[in-house]
Amino acid sequence: MSEVRRVALFGALLVAVLGGCAKVSDVEWESPVARGHPLVNRIWDVKAGTFVGEAALIKELAASRWVTLGERHDNADHHVLQARLVRALVEAGRRPAVGFEMLSTDDAAALARYLARSPKDASGLGDAVNWARSGWPEWRFYQPIAQAALDGGLTIVATNLSRAATEALRRNGLAGLGPALTQQLRLEAGPSPETRAAMAREIHDAHCGQTPESMVDRMVDVQWARDARIAASLARFGNRDGAVLIAGAGHARNDRGVPAHLARHAPGSRAASVAFLEVDPAKTSPAAYGAAFDDALPFDFVWFTPRADDADPCDKFKKAAVRPSTMETGDK
Repeated sequence: MSEVRRVALFGALLVAVLGGCAKVSDVEWESPVARGHPLVNRIWDVKAGTFVGEAALIKELAASRWVTLGERHDNADHHVLQARLVRALVEAGRRPAVGFEMLSTDDAAALARYLARSPKDASGLGDAVNWARSGWPEWRFYQPIAQAALDGGLTIVATNLSRAATEALRRNGLAGLGPALTQQLRLEAGPSPETRAAMAREIHDAHCGQTPESMVDRMVDVQWARDARIAASLARFGNRDGAVLIAGAGHARNDRGVPAHLARHAPGSRAASVAFLEVDPAKTSPAAYGAAFDDALPFDFVWFTPRADDADPCDKFKKAAVRPSTMETGDK
Protein backbone atom coordinates (compact mmCIF):
# COMPACT_ATOMS: atom_id res chain seq x y z
CA MET A 1 0.00 0.00 0.00
CA SER A 2 1.37 3.40 -0.92
CA GLU A 3 2.23 5.91 1.80
CA VAL A 4 -0.34 8.36 0.40
CA ARG A 5 -3.11 5.76 0.58
CA ARG A 6 -2.02 4.69 4.06
CA VAL A 7 -2.25 8.29 5.29
CA ALA A 8 -5.63 8.76 3.61
CA LEU A 9 -7.01 5.62 5.25
CA PHE A 10 -5.67 6.66 8.63
CA GLY A 11 -7.31 10.07 8.24
CA ALA A 12 -10.65 8.49 7.34
CA LEU A 13 -10.40 6.17 10.34
CA LEU A 14 -9.58 9.08 12.65
CA VAL A 15 -12.59 11.03 11.40
CA ALA A 16 -14.81 8.01 11.98
CA VAL A 17 -13.47 7.51 15.50
CA LEU A 18 -13.84 11.17 16.43
CA GLY A 19 -17.29 11.30 14.92
CA GLY A 20 -18.30 8.26 16.92
CA CYS A 21 -17.13 9.92 20.14
CA ALA A 22 -19.13 13.07 19.42
CA LYS A 23 -22.56 11.53 19.76
CA VAL A 24 -25.69 13.39 20.78
CA SER A 25 -28.91 11.61 21.62
CA ASP A 26 -31.79 12.09 19.24
CA VAL A 27 -34.10 15.04 19.81
CA GLU A 28 -37.70 15.31 18.62
CA TRP A 29 -37.48 18.83 17.30
CA GLU A 30 -40.43 21.16 17.60
CA SER A 31 -38.79 23.87 15.50
CA PRO A 32 -39.64 23.18 11.85
CA VAL A 33 -36.99 25.06 9.87
CA ALA A 34 -33.61 23.67 8.69
CA ARG A 35 -33.80 20.36 10.54
CA GLY A 36 -31.56 18.83 7.87
CA HIS A 37 -28.77 21.37 8.31
CA PRO A 38 -25.41 19.60 8.86
CA LEU A 39 -24.80 21.35 12.20
CA VAL A 40 -28.17 20.51 13.75
CA ASN A 41 -27.79 18.61 17.03
CA ARG A 42 -24.02 18.96 17.05
CA ILE A 43 -22.14 20.41 20.01
CA TRP A 44 -19.10 22.59 19.36
CA ASP A 45 -16.39 22.94 21.99
CA VAL A 46 -15.23 26.49 21.28
CA LYS A 47 -11.86 26.36 23.05
CA ALA A 48 -10.91 22.94 21.70
CA GLY A 49 -12.19 23.76 18.22
CA THR A 50 -13.90 20.40 17.83
CA PHE A 51 -17.28 18.72 18.09
CA VAL A 52 -17.98 16.80 21.29
CA GLY A 53 -20.64 14.38 22.39
CA GLU A 54 -23.40 15.03 24.88
CA ALA A 55 -21.64 12.91 27.52
CA ALA A 56 -18.50 15.03 27.24
CA LEU A 57 -20.55 18.21 27.58
CA ILE A 58 -22.35 16.92 30.67
CA LYS A 59 -19.04 15.88 32.23
CA GLU A 60 -17.69 19.41 31.75
CA LEU A 61 -20.84 21.03 33.12
CA ALA A 62 -20.91 18.71 36.13
CA ALA A 63 -17.34 19.75 36.94
CA SER A 64 -18.25 23.47 36.82
CA ARG A 65 -19.69 25.35 39.79
CA TRP A 66 -21.56 27.79 37.56
CA VAL A 67 -23.39 26.79 34.39
CA THR A 68 -25.07 29.27 32.04
CA LEU A 69 -27.51 27.93 29.46
CA GLY A 70 -28.22 30.62 26.84
CA GLU A 71 -31.34 30.36 24.69
CA ARG A 72 -33.39 32.06 22.06
CA HIS A 73 -36.44 32.78 24.18
CA ASP A 74 -39.10 31.65 21.70
CA ASN A 75 -37.40 28.48 20.50
CA ALA A 76 -39.11 25.62 22.34
CA ASP A 77 -36.27 23.22 21.56
CA HIS A 78 -33.82 25.33 23.50
CA HIS A 79 -35.92 24.89 26.61
CA VAL A 80 -36.18 21.14 26.07
CA LEU A 81 -32.39 20.94 25.94
CA GLN A 82 -32.01 23.15 29.00
CA ALA A 83 -34.33 20.85 30.97
CA ARG A 84 -32.39 17.85 29.70
CA LEU A 85 -29.10 19.27 30.95
CA VAL A 86 -30.58 20.17 34.36
CA ARG A 87 -31.74 16.57 34.73
CA ALA A 88 -28.35 15.31 33.61
CA LEU A 89 -26.60 17.38 36.26
CA VAL A 90 -28.86 15.91 38.93
CA GLU A 91 -28.12 12.42 37.64
CA ALA A 92 -24.41 13.26 37.85
CA GLY A 93 -24.85 13.98 41.55
CA ARG A 94 -25.01 17.77 41.44
CA ARG A 95 -27.56 19.84 43.38
CA PRO A 96 -27.22 23.37 41.96
CA ALA A 97 -29.71 26.18 42.40
CA VAL A 98 -31.55 27.01 39.16
CA GLY A 99 -31.88 30.71 38.41
CA PHE A 100 -34.16 32.23 35.79
CA GLU A 101 -33.43 35.52 34.06
CA MET A 102 -37.18 35.82 33.54
CA LEU A 103 -37.91 36.09 37.27
CA SER A 104 -36.99 39.34 39.02
CA THR A 105 -36.40 39.75 42.73
CA ASP A 106 -39.95 41.19 42.86
CA ASP A 107 -41.20 37.65 42.14
CA ALA A 108 -39.28 36.00 44.98
CA ALA A 109 -42.06 36.18 47.56
CA ALA A 110 -44.74 34.80 45.23
CA LEU A 111 -42.34 32.08 44.11
CA ALA A 112 -41.62 31.06 47.69
CA ARG A 113 -45.33 30.98 48.62
CA TYR A 114 -46.19 28.78 45.67
CA LEU A 115 -43.34 26.33 46.25
CA ALA A 116 -44.25 26.05 49.94
CA ARG A 117 -47.69 24.81 48.83
CA SER A 118 -46.61 22.81 45.78
CA PRO A 119 -42.93 21.87 46.11
CA LYS A 120 -43.06 19.25 43.34
CA ASP A 121 -45.43 20.79 40.79
CA ALA A 122 -44.16 23.36 38.28
CA SER A 123 -47.45 23.61 36.37
CA GLY A 124 -48.89 26.40 38.52
CA LEU A 125 -45.69 28.33 39.03
CA GLY A 126 -46.31 30.53 36.01
CA ASP A 127 -49.69 31.64 37.31
CA ALA A 128 -48.20 32.24 40.75
CA VAL A 129 -45.79 34.84 39.39
CA ASN A 130 -48.26 36.30 36.86
CA TRP A 131 -46.21 34.98 33.96
CA ALA A 132 -48.95 35.56 31.36
CA ARG A 133 -48.57 39.32 31.81
CA SER A 134 -44.78 39.30 31.82
CA GLY A 135 -44.26 39.40 28.05
CA TRP A 136 -42.08 36.29 28.02
CA PRO A 137 -43.00 33.32 25.78
CA GLU A 138 -45.62 30.97 27.19
CA TRP A 139 -44.95 29.27 30.51
CA ARG A 140 -45.20 25.89 28.74
CA PHE A 141 -41.76 26.60 27.29
CA TYR A 142 -40.17 27.02 30.71
CA GLN A 143 -42.26 24.59 32.74
CA PRO A 144 -40.14 21.51 31.81
CA ILE A 145 -37.02 23.26 33.14
CA ALA A 146 -38.72 24.19 36.40
CA GLN A 147 -40.12 20.66 36.70
CA ALA A 148 -36.67 19.16 36.18
CA ALA A 149 -35.41 21.39 39.00
CA LEU A 150 -38.23 20.45 41.38
CA ASP A 151 -37.92 16.74 40.58
CA GLY A 152 -34.26 16.98 41.54
CA GLY A 153 -34.98 18.85 44.77
CA LEU A 154 -33.25 21.97 43.46
CA THR A 155 -33.91 25.54 44.56
CA ILE A 156 -35.49 27.83 41.95
CA VAL A 157 -34.19 31.38 42.16
CA ALA A 158 -35.55 34.72 40.92
CA THR A 159 -32.38 36.46 39.79
CA ASN A 160 -33.11 39.65 37.86
CA LEU A 161 -33.20 43.29 38.96
CA SER A 162 -36.28 44.60 40.66
CA ARG A 163 -38.57 46.88 38.70
CA ALA A 164 -37.70 49.79 40.99
CA ALA A 165 -33.96 49.36 40.41
CA THR A 166 -34.50 49.02 36.67
CA GLU A 167 -36.49 52.23 36.55
CA ALA A 168 -33.82 54.05 38.57
CA LEU A 169 -31.23 52.91 36.03
CA ARG A 170 -33.34 54.15 33.13
CA ARG A 171 -33.62 57.58 34.74
CA ASN A 172 -30.13 58.05 36.14
CA GLY A 173 -27.83 55.36 34.77
CA LEU A 174 -25.61 53.31 37.07
CA ALA A 175 -25.56 56.15 39.59
CA GLY A 176 -29.28 55.53 40.11
CA LEU A 177 -28.58 52.30 41.96
CA GLY A 178 -27.24 54.14 44.98
CA PRO A 179 -24.06 53.31 46.92
CA ALA A 180 -25.38 50.30 48.88
CA LEU A 181 -26.70 48.37 45.86
CA THR A 182 -23.72 49.43 43.76
CA GLN A 183 -21.40 47.89 46.36
CA GLN A 184 -23.55 44.77 46.72
CA LEU A 185 -23.45 44.17 42.96
CA ARG A 186 -19.75 45.13 42.79
CA LEU A 187 -20.42 47.79 40.20
CA GLU A 188 -18.08 50.46 41.52
CA ALA A 189 -16.44 50.35 38.10
CA GLY A 190 -18.69 50.34 35.06
CA PRO A 191 -17.89 48.61 31.78
CA SER A 192 -14.71 49.68 30.05
CA PRO A 193 -15.08 52.09 27.11
CA GLU A 194 -14.42 49.20 24.72
CA THR A 195 -17.03 46.97 26.38
CA ARG A 196 -19.56 49.79 26.52
CA ALA A 197 -19.08 50.48 22.81
CA ALA A 198 -19.48 46.79 21.96
CA MET A 199 -22.64 46.52 24.06
CA ALA A 200 -24.05 49.63 22.40
CA ARG A 201 -23.47 48.11 18.96
CA GLU A 202 -25.11 44.88 20.07
CA ILE A 203 -28.18 46.68 21.40
CA HIS A 204 -28.41 48.82 18.26
CA ASP A 205 -28.24 45.72 16.03
CA ALA A 206 -30.61 43.68 18.21
CA HIS A 207 -33.21 46.42 17.83
CA CYS A 208 -32.67 46.67 14.07
CA GLY A 209 -31.47 50.26 14.30
CA GLN A 210 -34.85 51.39 15.65
CA THR A 211 -33.62 52.51 19.07
CA PRO A 212 -32.85 56.24 19.45
CA GLU A 213 -29.17 56.80 20.15
CA SER A 214 -30.14 58.84 23.20
CA MET A 215 -31.56 55.68 24.79
CA VAL A 216 -28.73 53.29 24.02
CA ASP A 217 -26.36 54.45 26.76
CA ARG A 218 -29.01 53.92 29.44
CA MET A 219 -29.83 50.51 27.96
CA VAL A 220 -26.17 49.55 28.29
CA ASP A 221 -26.31 50.51 31.98
CA VAL A 222 -29.42 48.39 32.51
CA GLN A 223 -27.89 45.41 30.72
CA TRP A 224 -24.66 45.68 32.71
CA ALA A 225 -26.47 45.99 36.04
CA ARG A 226 -28.90 43.19 35.23
CA ASP A 227 -26.09 40.75 34.56
CA ALA A 228 -24.40 41.84 37.79
CA ARG A 229 -27.66 41.33 39.72
CA ILE A 230 -28.09 37.88 38.19
CA ALA A 231 -24.51 36.94 39.07
CA ALA A 232 -24.93 38.15 42.64
CA SER A 233 -28.16 36.14 42.99
CA LEU A 234 -26.49 32.99 41.69
CA ALA A 235 -23.52 33.45 44.02
CA ARG A 236 -25.84 33.92 47.00
CA PHE A 237 -28.12 30.96 46.38
CA GLY A 238 -25.44 28.73 44.87
CA ASN A 239 -23.30 28.56 48.00
CA ARG A 240 -24.28 24.91 48.51
CA ASP A 241 -23.49 23.42 45.10
CA GLY A 242 -23.27 26.21 42.57
CA ALA A 243 -26.02 27.23 40.19
CA VAL A 244 -27.43 26.91 36.68
CA LEU A 245 -28.75 30.00 34.90
CA ILE A 246 -31.56 29.91 32.34
CA ALA A 247 -31.22 33.06 30.22
CA GLY A 248 -30.97 34.53 26.76
CA ALA A 249 -27.78 33.78 24.87
CA GLY A 250 -26.58 37.36 25.29
CA HIS A 251 -26.40 36.84 29.05
CA ALA A 252 -24.31 33.68 28.60
CA ARG A 253 -21.38 35.51 26.98
CA ASN A 254 -18.11 34.88 28.80
CA ASP A 255 -16.66 38.24 27.80
CA ARG A 256 -19.32 40.58 29.20
CA GLY A 257 -22.34 38.56 30.29
CA VAL A 258 -23.18 36.91 33.60
CA PRO A 259 -20.02 34.71 33.62
CA ALA A 260 -17.86 37.86 33.56
CA HIS A 261 -19.70 39.22 36.61
CA LEU A 262 -19.52 35.86 38.40
CA ALA A 263 -15.75 36.12 38.16
CA ARG A 264 -15.99 39.09 40.56
CA HIS A 265 -18.61 37.56 42.87
CA ALA A 266 -17.02 34.12 43.07
CA PRO A 267 -13.40 34.48 41.96
CA GLY A 268 -11.50 31.35 41.13
CA SER A 269 -14.53 29.09 40.75
CA ARG A 270 -15.09 27.12 37.57
CA ALA A 271 -17.78 28.22 35.13
CA ALA A 272 -19.10 26.91 31.82
CA SER A 273 -21.41 28.57 29.32
CA VAL A 274 -23.54 26.86 26.67
CA ALA A 275 -25.35 28.74 23.92
CA PHE A 276 -28.13 27.10 21.94
CA LEU A 277 -27.88 28.69 18.52
CA GLU A 278 -30.25 28.32 15.59
CA VAL A 279 -28.55 27.26 12.37
CA ASP A 280 -28.26 29.54 9.37
CA PRO A 281 -28.63 27.86 5.96
CA ALA A 282 -25.72 29.96 4.67
CA LYS A 283 -23.36 28.94 7.50
CA THR A 284 -22.17 25.36 7.73
CA SER A 285 -19.07 25.80 9.91
CA PRO A 286 -19.18 26.79 13.62
CA ALA A 287 -16.64 29.57 13.11
CA ALA A 288 -19.03 31.35 10.74
CA TYR A 289 -21.40 32.03 13.65
CA GLY A 290 -18.81 34.18 15.39
CA ALA A 291 -19.67 37.12 13.13
CA ALA A 292 -22.76 37.79 15.23
CA PHE A 293 -20.62 37.99 18.38
CA ASP A 294 -17.80 40.39 17.59
CA ASP A 295 -16.21 37.81 15.27
CA ALA A 296 -15.63 35.11 17.90
CA LEU A 297 -18.03 32.79 19.72
CA PRO A 298 -17.96 34.04 23.35
CA PHE A 299 -19.14 30.76 24.89
CA ASP A 300 -17.54 27.52 26.01
CA PHE A 301 -19.93 25.34 24.02
CA VAL A 302 -22.51 25.85 21.27
CA TRP A 303 -25.34 23.38 20.68
CA PHE A 304 -26.82 23.94 17.22
CA THR A 305 -30.57 23.55 16.69
CA PRO A 306 -33.18 24.01 13.96
CA ARG A 307 -34.86 27.40 13.59
CA ALA A 308 -38.20 28.22 15.16
CA ASP A 309 -39.07 30.15 11.98
CA ASP A 310 -37.43 31.71 8.95
CA ALA A 311 -38.91 35.17 9.41
CA ASP A 312 -36.71 38.24 9.21
CA PRO A 313 -36.07 39.17 12.87
CA CYS A 314 -36.29 42.86 12.04
CA ASP A 315 -39.74 42.39 10.51
CA LYS A 316 -40.76 40.60 13.68
CA PHE A 317 -39.26 43.34 15.80
CA LYS A 318 -41.14 46.09 14.00
CA LYS A 319 -44.47 44.25 14.31
CA ALA A 320 -44.12 43.07 17.90
CA ALA A 321 -44.45 45.01 21.12
CA VAL A 322 -41.12 44.49 22.87
CA ARG A 323 -41.23 43.78 26.57
CA PRO A 324 -39.29 46.42 28.53
CA SER A 325 -37.22 43.89 30.51
CA THR A 326 -35.79 42.44 27.32
CA MET A 327 -35.19 45.74 25.56
CA GLU A 328 -31.62 46.05 26.76
CA THR A 329 -30.44 42.56 25.95
CA GLY A 330 -28.57 41.26 22.99
CA ASP A 331 -30.23 37.87 23.26
CA LYS A 332 -30.02 35.89 20.08
